[in-house]
Amino acid sequence: MFEFHVDAVSGAARAGTLTLPHGEVQTPCFMPVGTQGTVRTLSPNDLRAAGASLVLANTYHLHVRPGEDVVGRLGGLHRFMGWDRPLLTDSGGFQVFSLEGSRTVSDDGVEFQSHVDGSRRFLTPERAVEIQWTLGADVAMAFDHVVPGGADLPTARDALDRTVKWLERCAKRHAELSDSRTVGLSDGKRLTVRPSDGPTVRQTLWPILQGGAHRQLRIEGLQQILNQAEWTGLAIGGLSVGEPKARTYETLELLAPRLPPAVPRYLMGVGFPEDLVAAVARGVDLFDCVAPTRNGRNGTAYTADGPLNIRNAAHRDDARPLDPTCDCETCTTFSRGYLRHLFLAEELLGLRLLSLHNVRYLIRLTAAMRAAIRAGDYERWAADWRRRYTQGETP
Repeated sequence: MFEFHVDAVSGAARAGTLTLPHGEVQTPCFMPVGTQGTVRTLSPNDLRAAGASLVLANTYHLHVRPGEDVVGRLGGLHRFMGWDRPLLTDSGGFQVFSLEGSRTVSDDGVEFQSHVDGSRRFLTPERAVEIQWTLGADVAMAFDHVVPGGADLPTARDALDRTVKWLERCAKRHAELSDSRTVGLSDGKRLTVRPSDGPTVRQTLWPILQGGAHRQLRIEGLQQILNQAEWTGLAIGGLSVGEPKARTYETLELLAPRLPPAVPRYLMGVGFPEDLVAAVARGVDLFDCVAPTRNGRNGTAYTADGPLNIRNAAHRDDARPLDPTCDCETCTTFSRGYLRHLFLAEELLGLRLLSLHNVRYLIRLTAAMRAAIRAGDYERWAADWRRRYTQGETP
């Protein structure tokens, strides 16, 4: 059920097919982020219309509200959010990392204060796996210790060592859950897995590689991860947390020839168009980020000719679509002038329409990447795309 095939290569760029319980995913692939079981302003029908095949949901946020037990009683996350295609849940590691000042990290796990009700909670590798098992995503991520992009060597090594140890615990707990029909959870509750639950209980676990911007740590960490098991996928973490982009690209170039070719490679938290194009050239297959929907809600649209700020006065009387090359509902229905009006009038429709467009733009971008890879012409295609996109905002 968890299979990946590389269908074509062009340099280090790969086009592949990832098979998951709820469907196939063509790579390169961008995952819209549904933090709390919803991609902000967009319905599941919007996501399907945009061509999304894989959505990410947030373990930490769903744990603190409404609670994974509620989601489980209501049929699992797919049924809860009305999404019938593949789902990936992150481990909560990044969200805990972002709670600076209200969390304490130890080898046992992380104690943190909920941003919802202020309650103190303790998240261990085992609990992170149990929460994701209860949510029922196709892919669960191992719990990791995230540090800032500029972390020094001792700090990055400490986090890497802890992440590798936590991975062993995650894998052990995930195997126990997979082998049982009725399982006891760390909080004393019990989860009954019924045969009628179908594919929502079939799940794979992926590790996350840390190591900061330190070359040797990345190499050591990768080897330690690969020594533990044969994984169905592998994530690269800690490369969108403040480090220079050049350092990110250097790290990807270092890892590309060392990563197992038969599994998908997931670069976490990256979603700007230029970064996707650069990362695919360095062998990455999967991406996620809140950037397209967040930027859309703030009035910035991705277009073939670069980012566009719809609030600019130049668009007041502009009858053109947002992006003439785009086939989304926003671009085939509304003018730039109307979209600008929605934002100035603070109408919620504007937030939805630009978010929808940005998600569709990235999905169309990854489709164009796949076509270029299959044609064996990715380098030339990427150079042409970059020249046009970096021209700046369209007039």
